[in-house]
Amino acid sequence: MSYTPDVPGAGSDAPNLDFAGTTPYEDYVQADVLTHLQHPRSDDPGEMVFLVTTQVMELWFTVIVHEWETASRALREDRPQVAIDALRRSARELEALNASWQPLARLTPAQFNAYRSALGEGSGFQSAMYRRMEFLLGEKSASMLVPHRGAPRVHAELEKALQEPSLYDEVLRLLARRGLPVPDAVLGRDLAQRYEPVPEVEEVWTGIYGDPDGNPELVVLGEALTDVAELVWRWRNDHLVATRRAMGSKTGTGGSAGVAWLEKRAAKNVFPELWTARSHV
Repeated sequence: MSYTPDVPGAGSDAPNLDFAGTTPYEDYVQADVLTHLQHPRSDDPGEMVFLVTTQVMELWFTVIVHEWETASRALREDRPQVAIDALRRSARELEALNASWQPLARLTPAQFNAYRSALGEGSGFQSAMYRRMEFLLGEKSASMLVPHRGAPRVHAELEKALQEPSLYDEVLRLLARRGLPVPDAVLGRDLAQRYEPVPEVEEVWTGIYGDPDGNPELVVLGEALTDVAELVWRWRNDHLVATRRAMGSKTGTGGSAGVAWLEKRAAKNVFPELWTARSHV
């Protein structure tokens, strides 16, 4: 896509520059809307960087949720290759999301404090789209719906996501349909609860990875999930380091424990049995 069109009249391949209304590019991308959503609350120039970076993260959350919902639906329909393709795309998107930390990763406490008060009680853990990401990863918690009670549409979407199978639930259901011994207790678990690792599921993954020639498609699926899990872990750690540099161990803007809360989150693995099974292959 070119952003530097040829001079009109320079040749027959010159682009059309005359439109009756807004440009087709604007109609599709809505760039004018996107670039006028920034309303800093302080006079510090660094706040604009923080605000835009956070908004970019929200857009990446939206794309990644779309990919994981696509993968979940494909798994439910026994189309694992479609799911693998969506997971692989989401890995590239997670890399871009993680790179979003770079503009904020070197903030000193003084630089962050220059506009921190503008956030008020705002905090990233209040992000509804990020919460949908977490729910799709199996990190379910009904209490995380509470901040969204004042936004009925958002609250309803999160309530729906809380009650639906996570991406990993759909993976385990696929494995069961392939004849692998996923326990009934796992398949029939309360979907609104956080997923907890199960030894029998670890054994299933150990068997898959122990016989790659007998389970080639499932190994590829497992590796696509592991790529996602690794990048989620890197996201959490990058968040932790950026926060530690900017504010040390102070209480977070939304009243959370700040660094201590992020350390706890960073210590958890997504899709846990995919990691532990490797010790037994």
